[in-house]
Amino acid sequence: MATRKKLQAEVVDTSAPAQDAGDAIQTVKHRARRKNIPPAGIEAQGRVEEAPKLRHHYNPHLSPVLRSSTQPADTDRLPELLQTARQRALSDDEAQLLAAALRRHEPWLEWSGKRERPWFEVDPVALHIHERVSTQAMLRVLAREDVNRDLFADPQQSYAEAVQFYRHEVDWSNRMILGDSLAVMASLSRREDLAGKVQMVYIDPPYGISFKSNFQPQLGQRDVKDKVQDLTREPEMVKAYRDTWTLGVHSYLAYLRDRLAMARELLTDSGSVFVQISDENLHRVRCLMDEVFGPENFVSVVSFKTTTTGSGDLLATVDDYLIWYAKDRNRVRFNPVYLPKENEPDNIYKYLEFANGHELTLSGSNSDDRQALMESSRLFSMDNITSSRSAGDGDLKSFEFRGEDFPVTKGTFKSDGPGLKRLERANRLGVTGSTLRYKRFIADFAVKPMGNMWTDTSTGSFTDAKVYVVQTNTKVIERCILMATDPGDLVLDPTCGSGTTAFVAEKWGRRWITCDTSRVALALAKQRLMTASFEHFKLRSLSAEDLARNPRGAWLRHDTTRHDTTRHDTTETKTFDCKKVPHITLRSIARNTALDAMFARHDPVLAERLAALNAALAPVAKSYRQELAGRLVRKHREEGANAVTEADQRRWLLPDTHPAALIEAKAAKPLKALTAKQATAYRAAIPKTAWQPWQVPFDADADWPPLLAQALAAYRTAWRAKMDEVNACIAANAELEELVDQPETVPGVVRVAGPFSIEGVIALEQGLHDDPPASPITGAPESLDTFGDDADEASTGAISSSNAEAHLDKVLRLLKAAGVDFAGNKHQRFARLEPISSPGLLHAEGAWGDADERRVAVSIGPEVGNVSAFQVEDAVRSANRAGYDELVFAGFGFDAQAQAVIDEASHPRLRLHMALIRPDVAMGELLKTQPGSQLFMVFSAPRVKPPRRLDDGQCVLEVEGMDIYDPVSNALYPTSRERIAAWFVDTDYDGRSFCICQAFFPDRKKWDRLARALGDKGVVDESRFDALTGWQSLPFARPPALPAGRPWRVAVKVIDPRGNEGLRVLTLEGL
Repeated sequence: MATRKKLQAEVVDTSAPAQDAGDAIQTVKHRARRKNIPPAGIEAQGRVEEAPKLRHHYNPHLSPVLRSSTQPADTDRLPELLQTARQRALSDDEAQLLAAALRRHEPWLEWSGKRERPWFEVDPVALHIHERVSTQAMLRVLAREDVNRDLFADPQQSYAEAVQFYRHEVDWSNRMILGDSLAVMASLSRREDLAGKVQMVYIDPPYGISFKSNFQPQLGQRDVKDKVQDLTREPEMVKAYRDTWTLGVHSYLAYLRDRLAMARELLTDSGSVFVQISDENLHRVRCLMDEVFGPENFVSVVSFKTTTTGSGDLLATVDDYLIWYAKDRNRVRFNPVYLPKENEPDNIYKYLEFANGHELTLSGSNSDDRQALMESSRLFSMDNITSSRSAGDGDLKSFEFRGEDFPVTKGTFKSDGPGLKRLERANRLGVTGSTLRYKRFIADFAVKPMGNMWTDTSTGSFTDAKVYVVQTNTKVIERCILMATDPGDLVLDPTCGSGTTAFVAEKWGRRWITCDTSRVALALAKQRLMTASFEHFKLRSLSAEDLARNPRGAWLRHDTTRHDTTRHDTTETKTFDCKKVPHITLRSIARNTALDAMFARHDPVLAERLAALNAALAPVAKSYRQELAGRLVRKHREEGANAVTEADQRRWLLPDTHPAALIEAKAAKPLKALTAKQATAYRAAIPKTAWQPWQVPFDADADWPPLLAQALAAYRTAWRAKMDEVNACIAANAELEELVDQPETVPGVVRVAGPFSIEGVIALEQGLHDDPPASPITGAPESLDTFGDDADEASTGAISSSNAEAHLDKVLRLLKAAGVDFAGNKHQRFARLEPISSPGLLHAEGAWGDADERRVAVSIGPEVGNVSAFQVEDAVRSANRAGYDELVFAGFGFDAQAQAVIDEASHPRLRLHMALIRPDVAMGELLKTQPGSQLFMVFSAPRVKPPRRLDDGQCVLEVEGMDIYDPVSNALYPTSRERIAAWFVDTDYDGRSFCICQAFFPDRKKWDRLARALGDKGVVDESRFDALTGWQSLPFARPPALPAGRPWRVAVKVIDPRGNEGLRVLTLEGL
């Protein structure tokens, strides 16, 4: 439970009854903007400005906790001086230097290559959009309502605007990016001006060096082992593994340090970074973050429970850890997270106050009656009323309470004289021992601050459906986001995995960007977000305190109309309207002047009732008073000293009782002893001649004279009336804390994920030069130069060029030797295949080894990444000009838009082929055996039946299957549709980016939670979701906005179990 002080603000009424799916299905809407980046379909038609490589410098001698040398240069000469000392006597200067260095020398965190390279370089790559996803649009289709492309956050730009990449801003949409996290973060920072604009970064790096523990090869396979068939074949994942673990923990530290440095650049001045890690590398990562962020910006290490039982040879491990650093600890944003206080006594809250004012200390003697006592009382603690601040000349030196003077022995009172008097008259002071204390009720603030040990996080793992081999509990990330961000803030997770950070950020109205090198991970995350449902929260206007705390925050926006999503007032800045809890403090009571009028009204009445009570006491005989005192002694001796309460003493020790009735007595079974000390304490408790306000009994003895009992009842009634009014005034004037994890919900409305885009990295150098285009091929992972020499940019470029040539040479050599395998077990070998020396995207030319002597050109995709639409379009133009008969694209994967271009561009004069390179070519030493034959295998786009028209004029289409490549067996299976993991339809494909209008998951469970949520609200019949598990699309019609005469194109995208995509574009003519 997180709280934040809140001023009163206008609450937006969004609780009107839902009328249709447009009203009952809502999303969070953001005011923020983002740079216009190229859609994958037209990336070749615009220009992306070249951006220089980003070089980050850092001091390799910068001290983490384990290394603190005041003279690092002298320290680094130690090995040289020690070697010299073995060969000759040191000079006086050398000896003095050696002695000083040894004296200052302390341990530090060191790893291979750390000192050799005090910088790293990264390309701020260009990104492009492959897909736009809107669950709201898909559900409207399911509810048979109209859909417009605004639901996808598609800016609907003119062609001239659309090709102006990175030059203007468009409405915000959340983002999933396929690519290396370091390059992606550099792109966000430099190309999109997001440096200093990310509020929180959450990093969940690999915990250890096991390949299986970090990478999942297929969508439905979470049980991953270290066998050859279980290894991922995605080139990006292989490179990620090599980059992280080439030198074991040495490259792991360099890998993580570089990404932390980029994260720091992206963070706002009030931003935070959380790194999730196990105890295996906790100590190293903590030192590493000291280097990057500075030890002064360390916030906390949080331990959170991951399992209820553990295993191990020695102590069982049941926790993981979060390391929290701020960019600037003095400016970090922090919303405290609180847990509900249990209304149960503990070592602090161990006192009870009853309605009549009686106070009782809970102890072992009354433990049997504890439940009954708790039900009729209020729990409180006795808190310190002094502070450690040194007393000034005007500060109060002592305070008189209940006729006794209480001086300040150390520090000063937390309030002045009038404030302490208000506390006394409000019954908020008490005494323990000889010390004046403040009475703090547990209900004064019904929550307690959460610390850095989270023991309640293991339970969430059982309720969260686990879809990925490494998946974080949502509760863990939820608390981080609530602590460090406000609604509308931007959260970045460069380690997407199953998309938990994106899922939680979406739930709590934060903007998010996440990236991963694994297609499997992004496919799972996309599926998880598409099928998620959340409670819809009320919005309110921003308060002055909100604006003061976060003046440049993006916050949220509220539509001025519920039915037209194209109309909105972007000036209406909103945030969630959360529940409030009063926070009563000593200060709020001491300064509450409204209490003075109540005291002035009630205290004279109490004084009058007290005088009447003492008047009724006067006729009581001394013998009767002695008899009552005897009852106290009898209870003490029969039940023990702990059984005698303050209420007993006030009831039986009337004023002016003779002390002779209270004398010590020895134990005589079954009676207990009354010691001299106990007898003295009882005698001291006898009021003098009359009751003072703090001595009045709480209740009457059954044998009291009627007039005395009636007078006491009248006094207690007046006292209760005063306290009820006083307590109400205290609560009404208390500060209100906003529980930011408990927003008010809107009944009858289901919220789904807002629009988000699926993006990728444009192959290096694409579109960055005019003519000719450079090859997308970049350096091989084997050339990892994480540490290297202190080379300049020219030498780095030479290395990259050399690696590109090596990759090109390897692929062409294997292609010439192995040939290409086509469908139907047809195999073609090359009679000749020679590299093309001229620049461009055609890398080789040759001829098949048959009688036809057809001229063949070859274009090779990047070693890390897919063949893109840009590469296809450029290579096709070049092949046409050169008069080739066939063009083979060889790559480890193909973008969906590239497949669409190949499918549409093929014609009898130039036949195009997509040849998958066996991923084992890139894996090398990670496999036990080297690849043999069948290295290049041609595949085709998904098989789709031609659309057919229904009686109402709408159309439907049906998926038949697709070629699924199995990299383990190196076989291409023209499989049936049963092996398809998911498929999507864009019913108005514009050739730029794929908008998912209809989504189909053969596994019905994927839709279950959302179907139940919408079914319960009566928005969409739950049975309709059965249609989203089949192979036939929902009916769709020609988009009304599509101009007459313009071709109507529908696209079908199919996802295989390894996350690979196939795209088929259909032009509907005459339908």
